Amino acid sequence: MAAPFSFQHLAEFLPDRSQDLLSTIPSAPGIFALSGQDPAAQPYLSHATDLRRRLRRLLAPADSLAADGQPSPSRRLNLRSRVRFIQWTPTGSEFESHLLLYHAARHAFGPDLARRRLRLHPPYMLRITLSGTHPRVYSTNRLTRKALPELFGPFPSRAAAERYGDAVLDLFQLRRCTEDLQPYPDHPGCVYGEMGKCLMPCKQGHPSACTPQQYAQEAQRVFAFFATHGGSLLSELAALRDAASQAMDFEAAAALHKQWEKVRSVALLADPLVGPIDQLRLLVLQQALPPQVDVIDQRDSGESKPPQDSQPSTHAAVFLFANGRWTGPQPLSTPDLLSTPDHPSTQEHQTAADSPLAHPPAELSTVADALALLRRWYYRSQKHRSGEPFLPNPDGAWPIRRIRNAASRLLSAPRC
Repeated sequence: MAAPFSFQHLAEFLPDRSQDLLSTIPSAPGIFALSGQDPAAQPYLSHATDLRRRLRRLLAPADSLAADGQPSPSRRLNLRSRVRFIQWTPTGSEFESHLLLYHAARHAFGPDLARRRLRLHPPYMLRITLSGTHPRVYSTNRLTRKALPELFGPFPSRAAAERYGDAVLDLFQLRRCTEDLQPYPDHPGCVYGEMGKCLMPCKQGHPSACTPQQYAQEAQRVFAFFATHGGSLLSELAALRDAASQAMDFEAAAALHKQWEKVRSVALLADPLVGPIDQLRLLVLQQALPPQVDVIDQRDSGESKPPQDSQPSTHAAVFLFANGRWTGPQPLSTPDLLSTPDHPSTQEHQTAADSPLAHPPAELSTVADALALLRRWYYRSQKHRSGEPFLPNPDGAWPIRRIRNAASRLLSAPRC
């Protein structure tokens, strides 16, 4: 069981000594909570790219006073008169801030309210209902234990999931109807059956319909396509094309190559991240907080520390998404730490990510939250997305050389 979240620093806010206190808070990314005198009241919880600047803006004295000496109304949020305690935790990146903010919100407000406050929505996925009698493919954002082995994603939106699903179904003959089939020979069928795009399991017993075994085999082919990102059908077509070419049947080889190109264009509609949800693994490389940013908690010492300005980062950290949850940060002080697969940090992430999601957390809502955080970060434009993601190689190992090169670039880049 994970330890409950707690902030690294806690200080009492006294308006007459606010400048001394705020000067000890680092100019670095992080999360913070502002609390009043009532311990039962909900705190003001947020994140910032610059903790000191954000807190000064919220807790600064009023710019002007009214005739009675009271602060004049202003549209800028000012909590100076309501705050008694400040809690904060510096982070190395915006990505880390969002992960910590999620854990802090769950601790402060509970899972449901935290989910609403952070606007976390499960991402859309594709499900192929192999557990049913007549499998079909549809988009959904619901996670259940029964559906978990049959889900593929995450997609950036419902439209993207449906576009990919429709394109894949054009390559196969799986049904697209949504009804619970009760097959009989005189079933009216649908237009897809008339066009030869469905095996018509609804007409079971009719000479033109398929057998249950044939339909199950077609469903398994669709499942294999999703699981291999199109590789199963591409390799099948490539083998047929090469055989036709060797047999000097160049017309058939050309037709198969066009079909191969069509399948490849369909496979490219899905991002490389899309795959079996219960086996999803991702390594995220981010800037880490330099040690000099941390300050002594005022509960431990009454001395004020000089301000610590943000400096170019000389540290990196990795975060791992595996088994339906986020772990990290695991600090990396130099790119050489990832130079070989034998490094302890690499072994730790490999061991944690080797097994699929066979035993998910007691609440699948936590898996949905982790996927929502992943989708929100991963599908941002590269211009606005900090850090670099890495998927495992086809053999399951991490791309160590690419991670090492990315760490070198990250450590040499100026800090935002």
